[in-house]
Amino acid sequence: MGELQVEVLGHASVRFGIGGKTIYADPYSEVHDFAGNPAADLILITHNHYDHYDEKAYGKIQTPQTKFIVSQNVGHVDGRYTVLANDEYCFWEGIGIFAAEAYNINRRNPQGELFHPRGVGNGYVLDFDGFKVYLAGDTEPIPEMQDLPRIDLAFLPKNLPYTMTDEEFIKAANQLKPKFLYAYHYFEIDVPALRAKLDPSIALLN
Repeated sequence: MGELQVEVLGHASVRFGIGGKTIYADPYSEVHDFAGNPAADLILITHNHYDHYDEKAYGKIQTPQTKFIVSQNVGHVDGRYTVLANDEYCFWEGIGIFAAEAYNINRRNPQGELFHPRGVGNGYVLDFDGFKVYLAGDTEPIPEMQDLPRIDLAFLPKNLPYTMTDEEFIKAANQLKPKFLYAYHYFEIDVPALRAKLDPSIALLN
């Protein structure tokens, strides 16, 4: 399929380029100015929280031909939108796209509600002709991660109170053992401390 280009734009926003196509995940205008960025062929949305489903951001990169793959709580907005529930799969331009589970087990708001209930949001596994990229979305370490295929490049969230502690991030990464790893969706990060506890086979690219 050609060389995969990856650019982390901030928070949970990532841009991929491959074969002349541009894919964005969770574009978010508060961390990146999308004006003048390459037009989106595909936009992935993990869930409907404002820092993931941001009309101000995707409005600057969408065209009438842009396709969206979204979670159930975003829903079917128009004919360009494909809604994937957890564990559903589709293809786009020869790229396999699997909607992985992404949810909280312990993290709750002051009202006692889980920030991300099970079955609402998605992570995504993108299969670029055998090279698999995992965008975990907003999640804690969950049992379903053990059922994922071999991952080459993973993006795992690392921030409280919404997703993972440093220790949980390390645990999840060491279970997945991707070749390459990014921490994303974080407020602060100590890269040397994380690298010291990761399996030596994992390259943390932050």
